[in-house]
Amino acid sequence: MTGPDHMVSLEDQIDQWRGYVRRRQAIHAVDVAELEDHLREQITVLVNAGLSTDEAFLVAVKRMGNLDAFSREFAREHSDRLWKQLVVNAADAGASRGRAQIDAAAAVALAITAAVLIKVPALFGLQISEDAGFYARNLSLFVLPPLAGYFVWKRQLAAGTVRWLAAAFIAAGVFANIYPFVAGSSTEVLSALHAPIALWLVVGIGYAGGRWGQSGGRMDFIRFSGELFIYYVLIALGGGVLTGFMFLIFQAIGVDVEPFFTSWLLPCGAMGGVLIGSWLVEAKQSVIENMAPVLTRLFTPLFAAALVAFLVTLLWTGRGIDIERDVLIAFDLLLVLVLGLLLYAVSARDHAAPPGVFDALQVMLLVCALLADAVALWAIAARISEFGFSPNRVAALGENVILFVNLAWSTVLYVKFLRGRGSFMRLERWQTDYLPVYAVWAAIVVVVFPPLFGYA
Repeated sequence: MTGPDHMVSLEDQIDQWRGYVRRRQAIHAVDVAELEDHLREQITVLVNAGLSTDEAFLVAVKRMGNLDAFSREFAREHSDRLWKQLVVNAADAGASRGRAQIDAAAAVALAITAAVLIKVPALFGLQISEDAGFYARNLSLFVLPPLAGYFVWKRQLAAGTVRWLAAAFIAAGVFANIYPFVAGSSTEVLSALHAPIALWLVVGIGYAGGRWGQSGGRMDFIRFSGELFIYYVLIALGGGVLTGFMFLIFQAIGVDVEPFFTSWLLPCGAMGGVLIGSWLVEAKQSVIENMAPVLTRLFTPLFAAALVAFLVTLLWTGRGIDIERDVLIAFDLLLVLVLGLLLYAVSARDHAAPPGVFDALQVMLLVCALLADAVALWAIAARISEFGFSPNRVAALGENVILFVNLAWSTVLYVKFLRGRGSFMRLERWQTDYLPVYAVWAAIVVVVFPPLFGYA
């Protein structure tokens, strides 16, 4: 087999192998990428020696031997993993603790850096309460560069990649501050909302560590994003409880700590929490890996029921969707959560397993989300037809079109899989290949919309 079909066949085989390896308890998910690199190197050597790709794949897998035995050797070389205690001796465990302490120190240092960065503007007279627009536009620039720096350090990225990442953050900083925004204008709010989306892709390139061009690398970043969200929520809840207790005990002695909370604890804690949460994902990933599939199976039927109830109510009452900005943001976040549930289900699923009841439920969720998005698109188009174009309406139209395409083709691929006419891996590849579309649109909103709409 030669040509493009030959490459697709090899990638499908590697995808199946990757799914199998991920299910092995002895091998941690964050190690799969390095194991895959090892497999690809073996395949390349064998193909150069004259074997076909199918033969090279089989021989390379055979050479890697028993996965459990291989993982023991791999654990000795990468003894900073949680599962090292099962396969690594005491001397290796001591080295692992040293590495873990270095990682923790780096994460804490960068968390402090992010906390300091958000207070630097105050040295120039910019206060959060009085200059909310400035802080909103630059919020992602306080925390995402240190986070990208953490992954640059962890992944030992090449200098060329680091320069590209730095250039992206510098460009974002320029466009966030060079435009003469009208305070509180639609374009300023849209810029503040979309800059983190575009820059999150930049962080993903750093996280993937040279594997961004591979579907597996992008899927790992999607998985990291979801796990970080879970950890961040837990940190925020714990911080809220701590803040409440501090407020009560200081109030008991007549000390008002609210100014300290609003000016220091909340902004600095919010920035630092992103770095600490990222470190926890890297260090304690197995905890969330076990939790995420359970949460996916729990919330998929609940979200499906909520969307069904919404569509039935919509038909019953005949009411249209309110397309005010805040409502549309909440509505789009709901659709993004649906896609997030799909992505987690895809990442946790055995690609070789036959379709089941949960797959049918996923399709129902996708169809409901697709119908809801179609209703939103109709409402936005009607509003544009009646009142003309505005920054909010055009941004909402673009975002919902992008979501609609993603949902529609995901539904098609999932239905093909259910009917036995398509591979489940095509669905995963579609989801990961589509990621840059969101970042490109977000960049367009940040860069093009302000001058296009007169900074209003």
